[in-house]
Amino acid sequence: MSNLRFQALNAVLTRTIPHVDAPSAKISDYFASNVFDTRKMREYLSKEAFQAVSNAILLGETIDREVSEQVASAMKAWAMSFGVTHYTHWFQPLTGTTAEKHDSFFEPTSDGRGIEKFSGDALAQQEPDASSFPNGGIRSTFEARGYTAWDPSSPAFIMDKTLCIPTVFVSYTGESLDNKAPLLKAVNAIDKAASAVAQYFDKSVEKVNASLGIEQEYFLVDLALFNARPDLYLTGRTLFGHLSAKNQQLEDHYFGSIPERVLSFMQDLETEALKLGIPLKTRHNEVAPSQFECAPIYEEINLAIDHNQLLMDLMDKVALRHHFKVLLHEKPFAGVNGSGKHNNWSLITNTGKNLLAPGKTPKNNLMFLTFFVNTIKAVYEHADLLRASIASVTNDHRLGANEAPPAIMSIFLGTQLNDVLDEIETSRVTSKMKQEATLWTNIPKIPQILLDNTDRNRTSPFAFTGNKFELRAVGSSANCANPMTILNLIVADQLNKFKVDVDKLLKKGEKKDVALMTVIKKYIKESKAIRFEGNGYSDEWAAEAETRGLSNIKTTPKALDALTTEKSSKLFEDSGVFSLRESHARHEILLENYYKKLQIEARVMGELADNLILPAAIAYQSDLIANVKGLKDIGLEEEAYAAQLSFIKKLSYHINVVRTNVLDMVNARKKANVIEDVREKAIAYDETVKSYFDTIRYHVDKLERLVSDEKWPLPKFRELLFIK
Repeated sequence: MSNLRFQALNAVLTRTIPHVDAPSAKISDYFASNVFDTRKMREYLSKEAFQAVSNAILLGETIDREVSEQVASAMKAWAMSFGVTHYTHWFQPLTGTTAEKHDSFFEPTSDGRGIEKFSGDALAQQEPDASSFPNGGIRSTFEARGYTAWDPSSPAFIMDKTLCIPTVFVSYTGESLDNKAPLLKAVNAIDKAASAVAQYFDKSVEKVNASLGIEQEYFLVDLALFNARPDLYLTGRTLFGHLSAKNQQLEDHYFGSIPERVLSFMQDLETEALKLGIPLKTRHNEVAPSQFECAPIYEEINLAIDHNQLLMDLMDKVALRHHFKVLLHEKPFAGVNGSGKHNNWSLITNTGKNLLAPGKTPKNNLMFLTFFVNTIKAVYEHADLLRASIASVTNDHRLGANEAPPAIMSIFLGTQLNDVLDEIETSRVTSKMKQEATLWTNIPKIPQILLDNTDRNRTSPFAFTGNKFELRAVGSSANCANPMTILNLIVADQLNKFKVDVDKLLKKGEKKDVALMTVIKKYIKESKAIRFEGNGYSDEWAAEAETRGLSNIKTTPKALDALTTEKSSKLFEDSGVFSLRESHARHEILLENYYKKLQIEARVMGELADNLILPAAIAYQSDLIANVKGLKDIGLEEEAYAAQLSFIKKLSYHINVVRTNVLDMVNARKKANVIEDVREKAIAYDETVKSYFDTIRYHVDKLERLVSDEKWPLPKFRELLFIK
């Protein structure tokens, strides 16, 4: 056994479960204890300052600098009571992760001493380097200025003795350089559009919040084994590895008893998350060995996404205390389930009504149908844009395989709701209204629709699940701000168009309910192609989707084209969510990210093959050759060492194939590297460099089965996937 692998396995076998002191109090006693939330603001702020911050959060009003000074002073006093010494603007640049620059409260004074200060200016605005983050050409290296600006709608929190202030990140010239700023614009757009449409039914609706619950899937591996796998360490996934004889085929891990060591990690994670106001509710084993899930209660969408980003950081930190490494890659292990984030999305009014919750009365059913059908129509009209929003090199591994939805955007409704829409589509709308049993002549009363009236369809990328839509196609490592920006934007745009269409009929003298149903019926017909109730994995569906005119864009570079179409550009500019420059910059950033990650994987694959795999295989082959020579020397016939000769020939074959393909891959990479156009370069990496990955992996995995266990240099799947 190789030394490094032996040391790693020995470390696993000698692990003890860390003792973690769980809080003795009820969760409700310490929930959000590390958050400067409404309760703390009320305690630390003047009545006027508290009202100003509340108005900013609820109504979007601007906070003036005088109030900012009060808030900064209050935040500092509260944070210092926890022993906090530094503060940071916590933001989400286009790297896909979070970023922070810590500054001390301490400032020296003229008498040689010092004082703790935190000004309103420091709270409201900071200046990180904008050129060193992905910007798609918006900022040159010599144009370094950029700004982070306080987002009062997401409360400050304490992490690692640092006061963290959620912010947006923009360039000196005003373009957004992060994921939060466009999301806030899209959230504002859906608020205005949905509130205007809701007024048809309920005049008391003044605000609509997008609501989101993010289910987070992840893998855990022992830290020592992780460190002994350079591919995991550098790329987040195993580039090589033969599937363990036992994996998920017995279906015994899903919802099974949580291993003691994992449970200790989960309990520790939940405690830390709850202190930060992340309302974790659910934990369980997922389908694959060593795969798990945690899920919070629904929150306002901006806060839910901030909390998910914070949760991913927290998971990594807590895992290290338990000698684990969290794997958030969408497909860290070939052959078993990948990981995703299920985004459960709905719309909630200021009156507390869920606009996607089917009601018990005809009036409420009509209100539900309005938002339900408009969401379907929005996804139909902008399916390619929604596909682009979840595209990444890592998610390409997952889509369409092992319980992940396919790359074809479709919507699952369930039999009852599908039948309701079909019935409306084929019925006649008339202005002769009945008062009791029906809404209109010849259209039967829409039946009472109860929550959880649909089955779950795991193969659907966008499914209705009772009182919400679940976008299942988001990758486990993704920042949900990107797909949620697009989803809220396209639904807002569709609702605006719906209102225009309805108002045209009202001006012609149609009754309101008839006008609403007329437009709803029209949208049902126009968007019918996106609805699919069957198995999204089947070849039959791929063929049928093509006849319906639905796209099946399987790889990221071409999926990202949707960001720069004339249709998308108009949508972005009309809404103000992205300028033309911003959308093109993001397109370029995502393409660069795509080919750079493949570039890293190709380099790691070549280095591991040349420096670890082939030397181990050749060493074992040498042992076999020596054995054969020895058997010959003592006079044995060839039949006595036929098995050894067979192994030697197989080893030679696979060694040569690996080496030849690594050399060809390197040459393909060199050719791709000189391509200047970023889209062409990404496609070249996808079609010419990545095309060698499966072949190299196949033959390396064959070598893993041939080479003796003691000589194989990397921890195997059977060691990585089963936690002890």
